[in-house]
Amino acid sequence: MATEKTLSDAFYETLKDMYWAEKQAVKACRKSAKAAKSPELQKAFQAHGVESEGHVERLQQVFEIIGRPARAKTCEAMQGITAEMEEYLEDFGSTEAGDAVLIGCGQAVEHYEMARYGLLKAWATQLGIKDAAKLLDQTLQEEKKADALLSRIAEKSVNSSAMAGGKTKAA
Repeated sequence: MATEKTLSDAFYETLKDMYWAEKQAVKACRKSAKAAKSPELQKAFQAHGVESEGHVERLQQVFEIIGRPARAKTCEAMQGITAEMEEYLEDFGSTEAGDAVLIGCGQAVEHYEMARYGLLKAWATQLGIKDAAKLLDQTLQEEKKADALLSRIAEKSVNSSAMAGGKTKAA
């Protein structure tokens, strides 16, 4: 007879999922920084890539707090988002719309991460793992800031440049 799964089990499984996803996010940021034409967008992706490395470290701390090994489990959602990014880069990477597409893909990553970190924080709180909840909230706030920055860059210059087909200079 199978043992009944608990919220603690769900927390650990989702943590493993995010550990894998965050490692992929680091790679996606690096790739996006190289592909971006806008210096401001390049800088944003580079900075968030470094920040994402810190997220990986925080996740390792959460694994330590709960006394479980830091293991990664393939995150199907992140795999899909990064595969889509690859397709878009292939189709739009050399066009004026390339940076707008990169921002869209970056925000897809951020929104997924915000949903998962919000969930993990709530579960950590419910499970009484206050130190883990605090670490997860730090990461959640950084993901929100990264998303807001991408929106500002898009609205300030990238989207208008993409619309104008390069007639408007990107920042």
